[in-house]
Amino acid sequence: MSAGFRFRDYVPEETTDKGFDSLFKIFMQLVTITSGDVGEALSWLNELDKQYGLTDDGYGMGNFIEDLKNKGYIDENPQEPGSFEITAKSEQKIRKSALEEIFGKLKKSGTGNHRTPHTGQGDEQSTDMREFRFGDSLDQISMTESIRNAQLNHGIGGGDDFMLTEGDLEVRENEHKTQTSTVLMIDISHSMILYGEDRITPAKKVAMALAELVKQKYPKDFLDVIVFGNDAWQIEVKELPYLQVGPYHTNTVAGLELALDLLRKRKTSNKQIFMITDGKPTCLKEAGGYYKNSFGLDRKVINKTLNLAAAARRLKVPITTFMIADDPYLKRFVEEFTEVNQGKAYYSSLKGLGHLIFEDYKKNRRKSL
Repeated sequence: MSAGFRFRDYVPEETTDKGFDSLFKIFMQLVTITSGDVGEALSWLNELDKQYGLTDDGYGMGNFIEDLKNKGYIDENPQEPGSFEITAKSEQKIRKSALEEIFGKLKKSGTGNHRTPHTGQGDEQSTDMREFRFGDSLDQISMTESIRNAQLNHGIGGGDDFMLTEGDLEVRENEHKTQTSTVLMIDISHSMILYGEDRITPAKKVAMALAELVKQKYPKDFLDVIVFGNDAWQIEVKELPYLQVGPYHTNTVAGLELALDLLRKRKTSNKQIFMITDGKPTCLKEAGGYYKNSFGLDRKVINKTLNLAAAARRLKVPITTFMIADDPYLKRFVEEFTEVNQGKAYYSSLKGLGHLIFEDYKKNRRKSL
């Protein structure tokens, strides 16, 4: 007689992390908004605790800070005794939190490359079948289909009568996969925090989520992140939580020049630029310094920007612009820019920005290897 299984109600164990977990979620949001400033994030958390009673006598803010240290999320700042800084563990946790917040749960998908509509020798099987051709590998042969063909073509024999010929063989098509090189451009001009609206924090979250997405689901892809204000420069993914807006104009030309330079070095088939901005180009770097004009659409600045859009088109690099503003004259500029590049443009709210970028990234299956 089998002993079988005995089922009973599952009662989860009490955990001392209950208070930590709820506070930690808020802390992760605050440390992103404060660009990695742990002291400011904890001050805000204290104020929220006073107003909403986030802690109790059993688990206080002091316990939370000690747990942050013990769990490896913050360290003492050697340059400023008595202050803290986030760790590499926190940086990764912030990226993962952004990914979950913006993109939701992701399903595992093979080796994680972008499929193309072309078939041939590749590394993922499709449902399409065809006859065996010289050069096909043995592991592509579908034995079930091939034996069935042999039986149909030569009859069902027994013992030594079974015959399998080359004409009976069928192979399963493999889909080509392709790598994608993406440059994500983030506008850090002063307008990204003007008019009482924080636009830089959602942009940072999108960048962190995209970086984590590429790492988890498309590990063979390349993602470079650059920021542009008066100038443009490349940043590492680990720097994203600390990203801040500066007292800058918008030098879109510098950003595009750097993006194209980075993509020229990549030996991949698919290349693209994603640009997150909330304003028009207003700045150029010249030999004598900077040329700036924030009033209207300056043709000197706009023409150089459009020239780069055309250069990207010649290099077969589509530019997708995510404009988080809806001024009519900005739309006219974006439409002209997009037409010259033959790219795409979205006029997005901050709330929908992440989903648009995610979907556009997934649909990049235009070119074959």
